[in-house]
Amino acid sequence: MSFPKNFLWGGATAANQIEGAYDEDGKGLSVTDITTAGSLDAPRMLTYKLNGKLEKTPAIPGAGLPEGAVGAIDPNEYYPNHVAIDFYHHYKEDIKMFAEMGFKTFRLSIAWTRIFPKGDEEKPNQAGLDFYRHVFEECKKYGIEPLVTISHYEDPLYLSEKYHDWGDRKMIDMYVKYATTLFEEYRGLVKYWLTFNEINSTLLMLSSFGNNVTDDKVYQHAYQKLHYQFVASARAVKIAHALDPNYVVGNMICGIVDYPLTPDPKDILANRHMWEQNIFYCSDVQAKGKYPTYAKRLWNEHNVHLDITEQDRKDLLEGKVDIYTFSYYMSNIITTHEVKDKVGGNFAAGVKNPYLKYSEWGWATDPDGLQYYLEVMYDRYDIPMMVVENGLGAVDKISDDGKIHDDYRIDYLRMHIKAMERAIDDGVDLIGYTTWGCIDLVSAGTGQMSKRYGFIYVDRDDEGKGTLKRMPKGSFYWYKKVIESDGKDLD
Repeated sequence: MSFPKNFLWGGATAANQIEGAYDEDGKGLSVTDITTAGSLDAPRMLTYKLNGKLEKTPAIPGAGLPEGAVGAIDPNEYYPNHVAIDFYHHYKEDIKMFAEMGFKTFRLSIAWTRIFPKGDEEKPNQAGLDFYRHVFEECKKYGIEPLVTISHYEDPLYLSEKYHDWGDRKMIDMYVKYATTLFEEYRGLVKYWLTFNEINSTLLMLSSFGNNVTDDKVYQHAYQKLHYQFVASARAVKIAHALDPNYVVGNMICGIVDYPLTPDPKDILANRHMWEQNIFYCSDVQAKGKYPTYAKRLWNEHNVHLDITEQDRKDLLEGKVDIYTFSYYMSNIITTHEVKDKVGGNFAAGVKNPYLKYSEWGWATDPDGLQYYLEVMYDRYDIPMMVVENGLGAVDKISDDGKIHDDYRIDYLRMHIKAMERAIDDGVDLIGYTTWGCIDLVSAGTGQMSKRYGFIYVDRDDEGKGTLKRMPKGSFYWYKKVIESDGKDLD
């Protein structure tokens, strides 16, 4: 069977990781704007003022700032997202290069604070609306379909502080107003929308990647935050469908495959429960429109009591997503046994899988896991699917001939494209694939530029030095060939 003719090949980015121009044309501060650079060994930090003094704290998702603190920029710190790769001033050049590769779609996100600088203004910021209109028009010029993430780790700092990181029901209305503004403004320019990027990361950060949070208060906040986001997403879906029947709205899940280490029934059950908490919980609510039976067990484990109304339940049922989209980079091992062979790295920690190879950031390369995930999820939800993030972060070196020969990236992508093809042959309705960081960008986890994903090299380093000049890598020409041949020519 292989890939369908109208398959949406492309690449993916996020506003805070590419745009820069963090304080231009009326943009307000996002949480990422007070997030410093980090590394594989040192965490990124949030900077703030408390009692008149500048302080910082590790940027752990869900942790937020200390009581009474106000996010602030420290002139002695380096904030990689402030300039990023300056897509704000280079978007025409970048989109032209995407078109040269033959992109059918380009996934990008909108910075909430470009549209509503604080998040709760009555009227949107016209300069922000104009910028994205120009970007979408540029995409259309080349026949590229925008795939737009409404919220990609991009909350306004003002709202995050005022409402304690989605700790207040009022956030639903703020988000719905923002989303509605986008749906009305870009009708006819955008067809595909995603409500929240990797919405399940709120739960993943509590019990995966080497984290083991046990504080019930943290779980209460996490599940309540998610509930408000589920309702916001569902209401946005309903509004989108009412405004334009052609709109297609999806969720976006951080897709990680967990395997049990042994055939011990305790490992099998622990693995099942990990899938339920980290993957199925968010997917079920957004794609089935209701909380699953095991939700009560998850809440009871941490004494969670949700603020949930009958109207909420009605909205969830009526605002199911049209497509299921997800990121996929790696798989993990789950066990109840003590083990010695462990892996550590950026958002990666746990038992090492002896059958897989690992990147220098500790991520396991597992294309079979992608096929497995696609088949499990399509069987469960029976709606079209997209892989909207997948790729290899690596240090790229410019060779003596002045070129970048990133065969390791080509090998990684080739394996995963073959896995998608097998899933399609097994009956999965897969409609698109956008590789992550199609142009080099600031890493969300470490704030580094040296962890590169792109087909396009950007001359900028981890200290913010460089010309920002763009240059195609070897993978640029390879992906062009893949798209031209509808996935047939992978050599």
